[in-house]
Amino acid sequence: MPERQSYHHGNLREALVEAAVYLIEKSGPQAFTLAEAARRAGVSAAAPYRHFKGRDDLLEEVARRGFVAFAEKVNAAWADGTPNPLVALARVGNCYLEFASDSPGYYTAMFESNIAVVSNPDLWETSERAFSVLVRGAERLSERLPIEERPPARMVANHIWALSHGVVELFARNKNYSRTPVSPEDMLGSAVLIYLRGLNLVAH
Repeated sequence: MPERQSYHHGNLREALVEAAVYLIEKSGPQAFTLAEAARRAGVSAAAPYRHFKGRDDLLEEVARRGFVAFAEKVNAAWADGTPNPLVALARVGNCYLEFASDSPGYYTAMFESNIAVVSNPDLWETSERAFSVLVRGAERLSERLPIEERPPARMVANHIWALSHGVVELFARNKNYSRTPVSPEDMLGSAVLIYLRGLNLVAH
């Protein structure tokens, strides 16, 4: 009965995504099964196959939705680089940390599930919407330099992204870091500033 009702009302797909997010938060992206998601959604083990080819297909849908929400948040934080690109990038960095903390199921599916983002057009497009914010930030910071001295914007964006992910990992996985007087925001902000100064993208 629950299966037929959910499917009839068009809620089965949503229920499975919600179940997957919960299970990823609880057990990690590799531990949950499609059968577990079906059981939590209140449907038979066969019901998910009406919407998903398998477990990885459901996992990719969770990641896609995460990237959509994440892209909206970081673009809002960027706010066209106002009042200046350095301040705007700091907001984007804090937004990254906030998303990882507030939406761990989606964040884990996006970045820690070993899904092949580049081979999935929808995932690639939505992830690029978020990543392009950092590229635009790097381009804006480089404008003050002669063209021949500007570092590749995508390289700079990749490094900032890696720093952001590293800070998330330190504070999420290592309990000792959560007890230090340095906040994740301060750690990320100082690391990005040192990096940008090294490239002469901000004044010393």
